[in-house]
Amino acid sequence: MKTAVIGGTGQMGRWFARFLHAEGKEIILIDRDQAVVEKVSREIGCLPGKGMASAQGSDAIIVSVGIDAFEEVIRELAPFTHEGQMIFDVTSVKVMPVEIMHRHIRQGTILGTHPVFGPGARNACGHNFVLTPTSPEEEHLADRVAAFLGERGGCVRIMSPEEHDRLMAIILGLAHFISIVSANTLVDYGNLGEMAGVQGVTYRALLTLVESVLSESPELYASLQMNLPHLRQAQEIFIDNARLWTDIVSRNDRQAFISRMKQLRQTFEANNPDFGKSYDNLYRLSGR
Repeated sequence: MKTAVIGGTGQMGRWFARFLHAEGKEIILIDRDQAVVEKVSREIGCLPGKGMASAQGSDAIIVSVGIDAFEEVIRELAPFTHEGQMIFDVTSVKVMPVEIMHRHIRQGTILGTHPVFGPGARNACGHNFVLTPTSPEEEHLADRVAAFLGERGGCVRIMSPEEHDRLMAIILGLAHFISIVSANTLVDYGNLGEMAGVQGVTYRALLTLVESVLSESPELYASLQMNLPHLRQAQEIFIDNARLWTDIVSRNDRQAFISRMKQLRQTFEANNPDFGKSYDNLYRLSGR
C-alpha cells in the first residue's frame, strides 16, 4: 500500500512515515521545503514527493500539519484526491478539521484521528489512538484502522469529534494550562535554583510536567489553547476551584479542607481501580 504523508518532515509526520515504512508500506513524503523533504526521505528510506500532486497515486494520505495551516493544506490537497482513497488527519482537535475535510474533499473516505502521544514513542504499542468517524463509511474505515493498530498493541477508542474535543479540553488543554501557569508561578516566586537542592518527589513530578511542556513548540501549544472548543469552560472551573481552595486555606478552615479532600479521594477511587498505586507510581516517575 502506498501512503503519502503531508507534513512529513514535521515530528509526527516523521513518526508516521517511520512507523508505516517499518510495516513495509511505500511512503511518499510531502512538505513545503523540498530540500528538507529530500533529506528526511533519505534518512527514513522513503520517496520524496514534489507538491500535493504526488499524493494523487497513493492509497492513503496522512495529513500531519498544524491546526492553523490545516484548511489551506486541505484546500490545496482536495483536487488530487480520488475515489477509494483514505484520508486521515492527526491533529489534536477534531470537530474543526473533520468539518474542513468534509467541506473540501469530495472523493475518498476521510477519518479524523488523534494519536494521543508524542513523536518520542518507539511504536504504537501501549499508546492511545482516538478515531472519530461521522458516517457508516467512515465507521467501517475506523474498524479497519482499529484492527490494524490493535494488532500492534495500540489502544484505540472510537467516538464522535464532539466527544473527543470535550475530553481533550481536560486531557490536553487543562493539563497544559496548569503546567504553563505553574511555570509562571515558579518563576515569579523565585529561587528556582535553590528549590532544586531541596526538592521532594511531589515537586520533582511537578517540575517534570512543567519542563516537558516548556520544551515543546510554543506555536503548537498556542494553537491547542486557542482551538479546543471547551477549554474556556474547563479553565473557568479550575480558576473557580483555585479561589475556593485559597479561601479555605486563608480562613484556616481545617475541617472544610479535610472534608473536601476526602470527598475528592472517594470520587477518584470510584473511577480508578489503580488509585492506591499512585503514590508508588510517583516515586517510580521520579526515578527514586
